[in-house]
Amino acid sequence: MVALRLNRQGTKDRPYYKIVAVDSRKRRDGRYIEQIGAYNPMQEGTNFTIDIEKADAWIANGAQPSDTVRDIIKKAKKAALEA
Repeated sequence: MVALRLNRQGTKDRPYYKIVAVDSRKRRDGRYIEQIGAYNPMQEGTNFTIDIEKADAWIANGAQPSDTVRDIIKKAKKAALEA
């Protein structure tokens, strides 16, 4: 099964995450299929970027987003509607 989840990057105490589509059996920072966005929890304000079209395509094909990725997708869709 394919999952949409975070892939940890950065250094100790300075995390940075890629939002990726990955086989759910792979390890957290293992090889991924496609990168669809990024998330920087250290940044204030809008701290994510995501390609909503790619995320929707993966979900339509059966990918399961993690809780955090699901929240980021909701925020991105809300921001797109307001713009």
